[in-house]
Amino acid sequence: MTSAPLEPFSVSVTARGYETDSQGHVNTAVYMQYAEHARWSLCQAAGIEQADLLAAGVGPVNLETTMRFRRELRAGQEVLVGCAFVWGEGKTFKVVQELRLADGTLVAEVDSVGGLMDLKERRLVPDPRESFRTLASDAALLGL
Repeated sequence: MTSAPLEPFSVSVTARGYETDSQGHVNTAVYMQYAEHARWSLCQAAGIEQADLLAAGVGPVNLETTMRFRRELRAGQEVLVGCAFVWGEGKTFKVVQELRLADGTLVAEVDSVGGLMDLKERRLVPDPRESFRTLASDAALLGL
């Protein structure tokens, strides 16, 4: 796989009280939602809407996710959720994400392996880069 862009796309999220567990930490599943929100926000910024993917007969699939928790995240704290696509050869790509507090403190890391599924054939497309390039109005945001 090639290296990720030096300055990944990011979105700001403020942790809400109902997203916390009994210890006052943001719940594990919520981190996944923040990561997913950042991935879709990046695609939208690059000019790709969910409807565009469906119209092209493809849909993103998550094949693997690894999360590493580094610091607590509590209700009311703002976190920047970074997101960068890392492209290689073949049917899959990687998405690397960091969640950081405003002061730069690393809260969590989320690494995912994904692909684009041909919705008719129910198989991964051979070159997801080409599909994203074709659909994006700003493919550079996606590292393409």
